[in-house]
Amino acid sequence: MSSEIPRSLDLTEITEKKSSFLFGARGAGKTSLIDRQLTDALVVDLLSGDYYLPLSQNPSELAAIVEARPDVLVVIDEVQKLPLLLDEVHRLIQKKGRRFLLTGSSARKLKRNNANMLGGRATQAVLLPFTWHELQSVQQFALERILQFGSLPRVYLSDSPYEELLDYVSLYLKEEIQLEAEVRNLPAFSRFLKFAAQSSGELLNYSNIASDVGLSAKTIKDYFEILDDTLIGYRLEPWRAGKSRKTVATAKHYLFDCGVIHALTGTRHLDRNSNLYGRSFEHFVINEVRAYNAYRRRHWELAFWRTKHGEEVDLLIDDRLAIEIKSTQRASSRDSKGLGKIAEENAWQRRILVSQDPIERKYDGELWLMPWDKFFQRLWAGEFDS
Repeated sequence: MSSEIPRSLDLTEITEKKSSFLFGARGAGKTSLIDRQLTDALVVDLLSGDYYLPLSQNPSELAAIVEARPDVLVVIDEVQKLPLLLDEVHRLIQKKGRRFLLTGSSARKLKRNNANMLGGRATQAVLLPFTWHELQSVQQFALERILQFGSLPRVYLSDSPYEELLDYVSLYLKEEIQLEAEVRNLPAFSRFLKFAAQSSGELLNYSNIASDVGLSAKTIKDYFEILDDTLIGYRLEPWRAGKSRKTVATAKHYLFDCGVIHALTGTRHLDRNSNLYGRSFEHFVINEVRAYNAYRRRHWELAFWRTKHGEEVDLLIDDRLAIEIKSTQRASSRDSKGLGKIAEENAWQRRILVSQDPIERKYDGELWLMPWDKFFQRLWAGEFDS
């Protein structure tokens, strides 16, 4: 497989007028994207001792480094390693009019150190693993591969994807995150990661996981926040604006990549007819919508709907679109029970059942049965923007 996969995030566009933060989980491809799109930039790599040591001793040295290249964008890679550097960045933006791109794999250290987030002087962007939109543009998309191994660039392009995933889990998740969180009980944290993977896409239940792992519910809550701060996890909040039915009040939690989930749980094979396959497909579709929302800066509110009686719709976009996701290859209106119930709660623009059935159909004017790839084509074409 070629590594020349075009990314949908345009760094030139987001840095053209003002400075920006670029966050993304380790391995999402931030450095490769910078190398490809920002060829003229001055890159200050804080993973390099040549930059880290002098700047950690004297952050004001940044001004002299920047002054040597007065007319270019300045990239500070892994800025969370020196949060105090952001005060100097702020000064150079304000006094000298310099533009910066500040990258990091964790917002946690910045939050913990009360780092200067530059107020309104910097936008924020996020880089996620490969999307369908990126891979299909060069005809390198394979559904079964992405459901099994996920789409972290190094993993997806590898001839040995499972071994790459194991390296990622052991070298990054179980070491760097533990170190950053100052975790003392390493075996318990490893068990937590496994349970977080097993429960990905389910309602958060700190007490149940705490009981299984042998830690307090508060500690489990803190661990989930670590996953979110390091962009390894994210949440979908419940939609509660319906007219009549009582809904759950608890968020769902997802890990960011299907392959990472399977590596943490030791899953070597996905059975096409299993619940795990269906959950992976649901995860894949939600990730694509999430990536579109981030890269096109739509600022959609993404949510899910579940009633106290178990009626559910997997994904809602604002109060406009209700989307149910099924991995079935033979979909029918019977698969859209949740979409039927939620129609009574709000005047939706569209209710869409996304599946692997290749035939598109429409019922009752507003219920669509849509193949997943056609749904993605319409998504990236902007058809669902308003």
